[in-house]
Amino acid sequence: MSKILDVYLSGALAGRLVQTDAGRLEFTYDPGWVGSPHAASLSQSLPLRTEPFDHDACRPFFAGLLPEGELRTRIAAVVGISARNDFAFLEQLGGECAGAVTLLPEGAPYPKPEAFRSRPLDEHDLAEVLRRLPGRPLLAGEAGVRLSLAGAQAKIAVLVEGDRLALPLDGAPSSHIVKAKIAGFPDTVRNEAFCLRLARRLDLSAVDAAVGVAEDEPYLLVTRYDRIRSADHGLVRLHQEDFCQALARPPELKYQSEGGPTLADCFALVRRTSTRPAIDLMALLDAVVFNALVGNHDAHAKNYSLVYTRESAALAPLYDVVSTVVYPELSTRLAMRIGGQPELARVMPRHWDRMAEATGLAAPALKRRVAALAERAEAEAERAAEELAAGQRSPVVDQCRTAVCARARGVLENLARGRG
Repeated sequence: MSKILDVYLSGALAGRLVQTDAGRLEFTYDPGWVGSPHAASLSQSLPLRTEPFDHDACRPFFAGLLPEGELRTRIAAVVGISARNDFAFLEQLGGECAGAVTLLPEGAPYPKPEAFRSRPLDEHDLAEVLRRLPGRPLLAGEAGVRLSLAGAQAKIAVLVEGDRLALPLDGAPSSHIVKAKIAGFPDTVRNEAFCLRLARRLDLSAVDAAVGVAEDEPYLLVTRYDRIRSADHGLVRLHQEDFCQALARPPELKYQSEGGPTLADCFALVRRTSTRPAIDLMALLDAVVFNALVGNHDAHAKNYSLVYTRESAALAPLYDVVSTVVYPELSTRLAMRIGGQPELARVMPRHWDRMAEATGLAAPALKRRVAALAERAEAEAERAAEELAAGQRSPVVDQCRTAVCARARGVLENLARGRG
């Protein structure tokens, strides 16, 4: 027997997701939604229409809302579902997702703000949550907790009011994400905090993040860019989607080497989607160069997103930026190649030229921007590390700073060879 979930966008019924008897997904927009003057599509890959979208067409967007890898396996074991059943995951977790999407059992009313609840988290409570996340990702299966965050890192969505944290329940929106340390990799919390701070020092758009410690558990508190405060101080969900969702690539194909999006695909997406393409194309170039400079070799297409309002579509701020190069056991290959070259140290002017041709950018302007960011990176990396230290240096942050400086100098040397 088919199963159905109602799909809401910004609180309005947008369509229905069906799991057929054969276990396949099918999505259909609600006729009332399609006919509404304010209707918007869930995704660039799911344009408004009355005809249904089959499994292959709709799965990339809906699977893209869900956690990945080992987190899926653990959640499946906790709540008693198959690790490969996207519909069952959405049924369990789809109350608070990235963007403005909410999935509810067929016919269930959309929760009203007055019914929202939250559970306060003092320092001890937060520490306990952080300790439990590895075994119970997203606190899946706990009463009132029904939220989903994409990716493979342990994290939880929270509501921040002043200096107080709370766990949103029963479909209430969250305002921040708490990211836990990654087991086996030293000080990933401060690593990411350093990278985001450096991005902001370079005048790039990046999410706001702060390091916290609950008892002995470090964490990164990240402000959600897909949530804003309304005039009455309530939270409003902004819709967003990552580049894999927009380009109809399922999350298991997020890497270019496995058939995932290329930089050419990403720039073409921004060019045809953004309401301010000139600004966002340069912002995307900056993001690509910055990820290369900090050694974030995991900057795949799910780490870039579009955020939507009724009037606009824009590139989201930088997020999920970690200097993976400081962990020797991780790959040194860029998730998306620059001009066909996966190793930054081997990127020469001809590779930047090829990237410019593939992405529709002017090669001289592109290389000037690369050089400008690389030239500023060394001094700003030192300042970012000092700001983050607050009297106590982190060995990993020092490694990140050293890596940025070395990579920036290498980029500039290789660009200079092209002028010789």
